[in-house]
Amino acid sequence: MSSSEIEVLVIGAGQAGVAMSEHLSAIGAPHLVLERGRIAERWRSERWDSLVANGPAWHDRFPGLDFPGISPDAFPTKDQVADYFAAYADRIAAPIRCGTEVTSVRKLDGRPGFRVETTSGTIDARYVVAATGPFQKPVIPPLAAEARGVQQLHSSGYRNPGQLPAGAVLVVGAGSSGVQIAAEIRASGREVCLAVGPHDRPPRAYRGRDFVWWLGVLGKWDAVTPPQGAEHVTIAVSGARGGHTVDFRELAASGITLVGRASAYEDGVLRFAPDLATNIANGDANYLSLLAEADAYVERNGLDLPEEPEAHVLGPDPECVTSPVLELDLAEAGVTSIIWATGFVADYSWLHVDAFDERGRPRHRRGVSEEPGIYFLGLPWQSRRGSSFIWGVWHDAKYIADHIAIQRGYLAHTSVRTSAPADPPMMSDTTLSGR
Repeated sequence: MSSSEIEVLVIGAGQAGVAMSEHLSAIGAPHLVLERGRIAERWRSERWDSLVANGPAWHDRFPGLDFPGISPDAFPTKDQVADYFAAYADRIAAPIRCGTEVTSVRKLDGRPGFRVETTSGTIDARYVVAATGPFQKPVIPPLAAEARGVQQLHSSGYRNPGQLPAGAVLVVGAGSSGVQIAAEIRASGREVCLAVGPHDRPPRAYRGRDFVWWLGVLGKWDAVTPPQGAEHVTIAVSGARGGHTVDFRELAASGITLVGRASAYEDGVLRFAPDLATNIANGDANYLSLLAEADAYVERNGLDLPEEPEAHVLGPDPECVTSPVLELDLAEAGVTSIIWATGFVADYSWLHVDAFDERGRPRHRRGVSEEPGIYFLGLPWQSRRGSSFIWGVWHDAKYIADHIAIQRGYLAHTSVRTSAPADPPMMSDTTLSGR
């Protein structure tokens, strides 16, 4: 096994690692990026086949490169996103070593820096940037762990309806992933039940502008903390089929049965919380509030954007909302698959430093860890609401690079004061009196 040294080691070559490399090169910091798979591996192998980005190409990109070959208003496929990052890494000559997994990071004894153990050898680094992002360990609640004859998989393991056994499908989670997967499976001709929890539901577009534009001009991307109690509320938005507003009434009209949050399982029966109507109503309120803010912005700034009164009209609640299903016998309903679109948790079990709270979450300020020399990049709400988006992580990476540059400046300072400064000259009474 080899051993080497580098000033800055970046772990992960997704959007965060590639962005970090660009900014480290800009400050002249020698660095290396380690990736256990390929560049943007999660986009390539941990997403379903038909996935597209949830933001248009003009917005969800790095400042230095447009998406090639597609309209700025189109939504890139997952493979186009992965190819974009690979091309960007090549364009900036990012020093990326693929096929190398980091197994542990520990502080060095007696000197600053860290010893990084990898599957390809040992690397000592003065600074370490954990750029592995938020989507590390899939979360599957243990509700139906004992369900017999039911295939269960996380959304990160779902590819297409053809991989599922014949029968009905329950999708748990109604964020972007859950609603898109449920709609795709329903379109394939299967019976689908979708468990809907709390969510935000922005319009895909309004008055001729995409919702990402509205969040920008309304200052919502710059929010530094989520609303109280909304730290983990999902966003139901979709770039599928050219981009459209997620409407749970339309999903119900397509034949999808909506239910509340999955809450308990016993003897083949899955129970749901009686919160479906509330969750739908709160999502509607979020949707309508954004329309109202947009209208006020248009009037205040005298913009010539077409009015869209029909966007404010909500249809009647479907029967599955007014008379909700509170329990489901999986066998009787013919459910043979459950897809858990329930998100991820971070996994820093390889990072053995004092940089985490009692729940294992990084203690940091804008990615600068409480452990000197350790940085985090790609976290939700790292500095603002936009941090976990492609363009947001690029700006967060610049902040970290600037912090590293400042620390490098201190370490490079070599002058030493060998004597105390001279005493100031004595002032006479005449000087003090101004005479």
